[in-house]
Amino acid sequence: MAAFTERMAPVLMLWLVMSLSGTWAVDKGNFKTCDQSAFCKRQRALKPGESPYRALLETMELTSTRLTLQLINDNNKVHLLLELYRLQGNITRVKINELKPLKPRYEVPDVLIREPSTEPLSLLSQDENGVVLSLGSESQRVIVSARPFRLDIMEGRDVLMSLNSRGLLAFEQLRMRKDTQVDPEGEKKEEADLANQAEKAKEEEEKVEDGMWEETFKSHSDSKPNGPSAISLDFSLPGVEHVYGIPEHADTLRLKTTDNGDPYRLYNLDVFQYELYNPMALYGAVPVMLAHNAQRTTGIFWLNAAETWVDISSNTAGKTVFGKMLDYVQGSSETPQTDVRWISESGIIDVFIMLGPTPKDVFSQYASLTGTQSFPPEAAVGYHQCRWNYNDQEDVTSVDAGFDEHNIPYDYIWLDIEHTDGKRYFTWDPHKFATPKEMLQGLMDKKRKMVAIVDPHIKVDSNYKIHNEIRNRAFYIKNKDGGDYEGWCWPGSAGYPDFTRADMRDWWASMFAYDQYEGSMENLYTWNDMNEPSVFNGPEVTMHKDAVHGAWEHRDVHNLYGFYVQMATAQGLIRRSGGVERPFVLTRAFFAGSQRYGAVWTGDNAAEWDHLKISIPMCLSLGLVGISFCGADVGGFFKSPSTELLVRWYQTGAYQPFFRAHAHLDTPRREPWLFGPENTALIREAVRQRYTLLPYWYQQFYHSHRTGQPIMRPLWVEYPQDPATFALDDEFLIGRDLLVHPVTEEGARGVTAYLPGKDEVWFDVHTFQKHNGAQNLYIPVTISSIPVFQRGGSIIPRKSRVRRSSTCMMQDPYTLYVALNPQRTAEGELYIDDGHTFNYEKKEFIHRKLFFANNMLSSENLAPDAQFSTRSWFERIVILGASKPSKVTLKTADGQESQLEFDFDASMSVLTLRKPSMNAGLDWNVMLQ
Repeated sequence: MAAFTERMAPVLMLWLVMSLSGTWAVDKGNFKTCDQSAFCKRQRALKPGESPYRALLETMELTSTRLTLQLINDNNKVHLLLELYRLQGNITRVKINELKPLKPRYEVPDVLIREPSTEPLSLLSQDENGVVLSLGSESQRVIVSARPFRLDIMEGRDVLMSLNSRGLLAFEQLRMRKDTQVDPEGEKKEEADLANQAEKAKEEEEKVEDGMWEETFKSHSDSKPNGPSAISLDFSLPGVEHVYGIPEHADTLRLKTTDNGDPYRLYNLDVFQYELYNPMALYGAVPVMLAHNAQRTTGIFWLNAAETWVDISSNTAGKTVFGKMLDYVQGSSETPQTDVRWISESGIIDVFIMLGPTPKDVFSQYASLTGTQSFPPEAAVGYHQCRWNYNDQEDVTSVDAGFDEHNIPYDYIWLDIEHTDGKRYFTWDPHKFATPKEMLQGLMDKKRKMVAIVDPHIKVDSNYKIHNEIRNRAFYIKNKDGGDYEGWCWPGSAGYPDFTRADMRDWWASMFAYDQYEGSMENLYTWNDMNEPSVFNGPEVTMHKDAVHGAWEHRDVHNLYGFYVQMATAQGLIRRSGGVERPFVLTRAFFAGSQRYGAVWTGDNAAEWDHLKISIPMCLSLGLVGISFCGADVGGFFKSPSTELLVRWYQTGAYQPFFRAHAHLDTPRREPWLFGPENTALIREAVRQRYTLLPYWYQQFYHSHRTGQPIMRPLWVEYPQDPATFALDDEFLIGRDLLVHPVTEEGARGVTAYLPGKDEVWFDVHTFQKHNGAQNLYIPVTISSIPVFQRGGSIIPRKSRVRRSSTCMMQDPYTLYVALNPQRTAEGELYIDDGHTFNYEKKEFIHRKLFFANNMLSSENLAPDAQFSTRSWFERIVILGASKPSKVTLKTADGQESQLEFDFDASMSVLTLRKPSMNAGLDWNVMLQ
């Protein structure tokens, strides 16, 4: 029988995959709509109106750190406890839980980097209608209204945000099932409370609806042992027409209203070739929304890991530009407003309201809660070559040699699931990858690296060490009956480790040690796929919600699973080096805080033009909620791209933070040199542009790690008062100084890019042509064009000598591109460290400020207490928008002066200084006379 099962597993697996993928298009029937999700349907049936909740002001307690207050639902007499905190950095926290729940409700651990620091709340006034509290500054306050309960945050006369203003607060209290008998001996102490609670809930008990105590979807049943436990709260945003965030969805950057369709869904799912421009859930969930207008940016962080739906409505939705103009001419006084409603299946209401007021303030506020983007090894910012699958060691060697033969740099080559011994992770196929260390050493000799996949589903096989250890330690997730939960995935029957357990994560991390993960070396890194978790024969291709993680159901923790898998894996890579080396871990599933552990990608896209386009808003949305290290499979995972699409995708991917080509097992090979010499040259040029800009990219990662600011950012982040930028998502900024408008239309002969900034100028990085800001610029394009512009007033370091990998370029010289603004000034930075260890935390780095003013370019130390040296020097300085000097003088830190050779292109106003030759880590001045 065992032999039969082993033989049949691949056949069954192929059938399952074909069933799931159909004809390489998502089967929407596999995934729930709101109407098919009982709690969403139930909550959405509640319509705006007067809230049944009121605040019991006589229960208010105000301490130095928080306000507490009971709320009562006048319909069922159930009491809730409201907690209100003022946090450091202009953040307000609101928590609502049952006052006396039958059992504890889940509160999300481990996502916040620490318990947030509080600041005192002070009482300004109180009467029978409510209380007014100060939020520190004189003009900022919170008004708690009693009947009905409502919470308004104000600044001066302006309402910034209102909670429960539409009366949609709902809190399904935990209750006893009607047919449940209580043991009188064991429950005497709580008998009175339970009887009282049952009486209070009598009215609701009589309204039992389908799906409250058991729910069926297709052939799957959810036993719901705790009954209904959903929560909901509405937020009103006066003056706001643009909201963003709540990834992951294949949709526009600006979120749409959901009045005429499903809400946006946050529930980590394995979705084959997802559909575009709809609110279906995808692989990750970050419950953070940003709201923006020309006066202010705010944010809402809904800390809940259960299945969540987000409804958005707007009083200006559907109005045409003409309609808005008519309102203006007629003096219509209606203020634009966006209303948002969050609905989660279980847990508590725990929401952080980030009050900005600027976009950068909101990023800092969110980073103070969940941390910043991990600082990757510099090589990880280079190009990654992947497919499912490179066949064997000879194939890897051949592909590696192909990059050298065609003079295309790369840093990482990847191995998908076929490299393992029968989908047993932490192993190698004994025939195809018989000597993995030899293969890894061959890459290391060229200063290159490898990533191998390690998924969290573990083959059930008594001869497999990993499975035996997990089972013996009782680390598997349990099913509702107490046995180990098993589902089907790539290995066939698989168990799922309980990564919510700290001891399980600790053990998992230990498996990456070199003496445990046989064949691994220091240049082998990790990819966590399928960690939603994906269960091929489970409901919605994921785990049953009534599976058990210790005291909690899977429904409570679902969106955290991938977060914990990546956390444990990153910890393993750090630990194997004794805490010295930075890890690189790619994850498909993610949650708030996942930015601390590595990179994400947009999952199983397709070789279609619309999938290329959607990669931009998808990564922009992730960057807005802290996850900057984002990219999409270059070329598309499913299907085969035309050569034009493939070239355009390389040109786009070269300007996104994570740059990896990937392809499905059944697609033809598509290494960059397989499409004729002309296309090879075009792809080579795109990849080389990435490598010349690595100093700038690496610097952006450093800043993101230090500050929480996104790397790839929408234009409105830097131009928050320019409404023309608010809905743009076909172009973007890298940092603040590079603007990119990729060509994403088939057969395009031109693109129109919006260049922001009324008093600014932008320089085409390829031609050095200068353009004024605040205009829509039509740019003729050919197949070789990548429209990129450098902001006037910036200095960007590059490395022009592109070698086979980023590590080979570490000590190479720099070229500075100085783009002058109309005031003839510019500034920038240069950041250098060893590129791979945590020694930067010990102040082992160079951080220089570069600035040009009064015809002098200078380098100044931004970190005088830091110690690091480099052999890199400056081989060229290119000044855009310059005038011709009569002479150029270099003055170094030791007082030495020398004349520099230069060329001046009068037609383009470009001054090039040749071989200034000063060390990149030292002080110097260059004077134009």
